[in-house]
Amino acid sequence: MKKHLVILSAACGVGKTTIQNTLRQLNLLPHFACLDSDEMGINWWDYTGTPREADYTKDCLATALARAGDRSLVFCSCIAPPDFCKMRPCFPEISSVQHIGMFCSDDEVRRRLLARPAERMCGDEKFIRSQIEYNQWIREHPSEYAFHIDNTPYTEEETARIIADFILG
Repeated sequence: MKKHLVILSAACGVGKTTIQNTLRQLNLLPHFACLDSDEMGINWWDYTGTPREADYTKDCLATALARAGDRSLVFCSCIAPPDFCKMRPCFPEISSVQHIGMFCSDDEVRRRLLARPAERMCGDEKFIRSQIEYNQWIREHPSEYAFHIDNTPYTEEETARIIADFILG
């Protein structure tokens, strides 16, 4: 069965997991599996700095597609549209793709990353800088996305509803 894929792209700390959880809790997209790369049981730190580093996102997406079963998928990940295009041939079960870019203020990214537990390993200044740079890239490249949202002024529920409304058309 062919599946529609929606990729919600954002830097770490922008709120992908929070929005994914809200979409599920409010049942805003009942015909979609709403999954986050963090739920796939695949650890980025096992890939980084290895010859398989480029396979991390592909492996996460393959796992998410399998978990989605017959349903279409909203996949929350850091993947940028140009990177997905390189791996698209690996997924013949995908019939169509929409990319949603989500960002917030850089100060908010920093605050959220510093508030995470130490075991998430997000408090390093180099890591924070890299996520702020990616957040800025998403903000500055709206043409890469079918939908582009700054979630800074919205609550979690408002953001989830705006995204669901876009997906449902």
